[in-house]
Amino acid sequence: MSWTWSAEPDDGSVDLAGLGLDQQFPSQGEAESWLGEFYPGLMDAGVRAVSLFEADRKVYGPMPLEPEIT
Repeated sequence: MSWTWSAEPDDGSVDLAGLGLDQQFPSQGEAESWLGEFYPGLMDAGVRAVSLFEADRKVYGPMPLEPEIT
């Protein structure tokens, strides 16, 4: 199975080309590690939340990329 990230909502307001969201990962852990490294660039590009998919099944999300303020 492949694991992928998707911008949520993908309403076309953010140019997703070149952000890496088209990558496929062999495991959930590798997908989550990638996000941990690259989420600042996604936020800079205007992505506010992502969802994780295993093939066509949504595993979780949308998950905000901005830190929670407590």
